[in-house]
Amino acid sequence: MKIVLAYSGGLDTSVLVRWLKDHYSAEVVTFAADVGQEEELEGLEEKAKATGASEHYTLDLVEEFAADFIYPIMRANAIYEGQYFLGTSIARPLIGKAQIDLARKVGADALAHGATGKGNDQVRFELSYAALAPDLKTISPWRMDVFRNAFPGRSEMIDYCAEHGINVEASASKPYSMDRNLLHISYEAGILEDPWFDPTTPDNKDMYKLTVDPEDAPNEARYVDLEFEKGDCVAVDGQSMNPAQVLKTLNALAGKHGIGRVDIVENRFVGMKSRGVYETPGGTILMMGHKQIESLTMDRDLEHLRDGLIPKYAELVYNGFWYAPEREALQALIDDSQKSVAGTVRLKLYKGNITTVGRKSPYSLYDEDVASMEGVQSDYNPDDATGFIRIQGLRLRARFGAQKGFIKQ
Repeated sequence: MKIVLAYSGGLDTSVLVRWLKDHYSAEVVTFAADVGQEEELEGLEEKAKATGASEHYTLDLVEEFAADFIYPIMRANAIYEGQYFLGTSIARPLIGKAQIDLARKVGADALAHGATGKGNDQVRFELSYAALAPDLKTISPWRMDVFRNAFPGRSEMIDYCAEHGINVEASASKPYSMDRNLLHISYEAGILEDPWFDPTTPDNKDMYKLTVDPEDAPNEARYVDLEFEKGDCVAVDGQSMNPAQVLKTLNALAGKHGIGRVDIVENRFVGMKSRGVYETPGGTILMMGHKQIESLTMDRDLEHLRDGLIPKYAELVYNGFWYAPEREALQALIDDSQKSVAGTVRLKLYKGNITTVGRKSPYSLYDEDVASMEGVQSDYNPDDATGFIRIQGLRLRARFGAQKGFIKQ
């Protein structure tokens, strides 16, 4: 048997390389996806092979991640439960797809991952496998009694590594877990499982990696111009950029000004509530700019229709249904709605806040003459409002006449 393992080089996947090799008498090929986590990828090939992998592949997916996964959810203004920018969720279908492509290339029989049996990632990975490679065997050790019995906790895993000469830098107690990519970084578990624990205190605020404390951000505001075409940001401060460059540039800007932090309790797909702390610096600016250019260029009823679909779309992405037909259908509608979403937005960044200070577009639906309160002549005739209001009130007057007793006053 040949297994392709999604590998991070941490304690769990380091144990898995050797355990899978021994348990299945298998050849294990490790795979790491570069989705913008930067320094976390250093030395992975040497470590994987020293741990027992026959081959290791680190694949650069940054450009694809930005263009084909992050930008589509930005066009949708997708936020899960009103706060979470889907940073981890949107990376999993790409990683799963790349893992499958590699499995085909090396002639593997199975796909394995180290996602916990209590989290969302196990679902996201395996729904991607089901959609794209149902013929390949899926191995999820954390849902196997034989694995959980052997490793009930981190101390047993550390002992296993010492026994087998696996070099891991890990302590028996880890304050929290992290997951980083181009869009965000997440923190959960450990000390963060207490929803009253405050990570922003002087003793704890070093946890944050991408953003400064808003209180420590510069005292002078920074203005930034974002240019959009068909709903996508194509330039920052007049400089043309591809999607990955946009995210990297905005991450640096937003991080310096303390923008993009959220601390939430979210509803996991598997049923429990979970506390997560997230930094999404560039994505927060990007979505704010996108919403502002939409407000200028998008038809009202089309915008309201699309907005009504955002919770469902975000839920599909969060739950792992990126490759489901309903997500693809919603994406087609959303992308079509973006044809005229073009122009420039100017934002003011200051101590964790974003303020819109200007927007312009060649496709603007805003008509200053129509909107003006100064008596300017336009296509809008105030006299027309009389009939409009009377027609809108028809059903309300009918209800008053027939059902007055049911109306609360």
